[in-house]
Amino acid sequence: MSLSQELEKLLEPIRGFLHCETPQAWIDEAIKPENETILLRDHANCELKASQTAMWLIRKYAIDESSGALLLEWAKPYEDFVYLCKKNGISQSKKNGLSAPLTPKAGFAHSQDLIDKMVRLIKEEFHHFEQVVEIMEKRDMAYSSLPAGGYARGLMKSARTHEPATLIDKLIIGAYIEARSCERFAKVAPYLDEELRKFYISLLRSEARHYQDYLKLAEAIAGGDIRDRIKIIGEKEAALIQAPDNTFRFHSGVPALAA
Repeated sequence: MSLSQELEKLLEPIRGFLHCETPQAWIDEAIKPENETILLRDHANCELKASQTAMWLIRKYAIDESSGALLLEWAKPYEDFVYLCKKNGISQSKKNGLSAPLTPKAGFAHSQDLIDKMVRLIKEEFHHFEQVVEIMEKRDMAYSSLPAGGYARGLMKSARTHEPATLIDKLIIGAYIEARSCERFAKVAPYLDEELRKFYISLLRSEARHYQDYLKLAEAIAGGDIRDRIKIIGEKEAALIQAPDNTFRFHSGVPALAA
């Protein structure tokens, strides 16, 4: 199987899962040379936010308090880099990871499955964050955080407010965010320089697996058919992607001037 065939096989279920494709107007904005720094800065932010979200899910639902402290310790060098501009911690954190195993919380049947899937996701998202920062450094781009766009916040408004429905919906939302990331990497990659093109293509496999892991967890915890929730949240996600957006970000909608 050629690389292009493999990528098409990866992307086919994602295209079927998402309710719309990324509009061409967003792609046109993303590939403008003057937006490269914003694209990379926000990409790095997205990788960190993805790891933080996974950590929050583990801490809230799947582990005891002492294990929660281990997760916070793992995240600290990355958060210090972003929020306190401490640049030295990440190189050391690459070698460390979790300093001890996490202890599953009693009384939640899916604790270990959630831990296993989310810890793997966190490791990969931290690694992707490191890779984006390294690319920026090679291009003499200064890293700084950006205010978040409205995409994730808009999706979270779809989550129900009683358990376990809240957890199920947040897992479905996580699946849509990961699937959209994968789709957008594939959309912009052909227009980018060789280094970025290869990098974005290299991310497709993990992003595709992440969305599937989120969905599998949602289905297992629900213990029944969740197609109605997938549809409702998917329609909301598509509406956000197709709506005019004044702020350009990796998951933003149609650039307002093009809408």
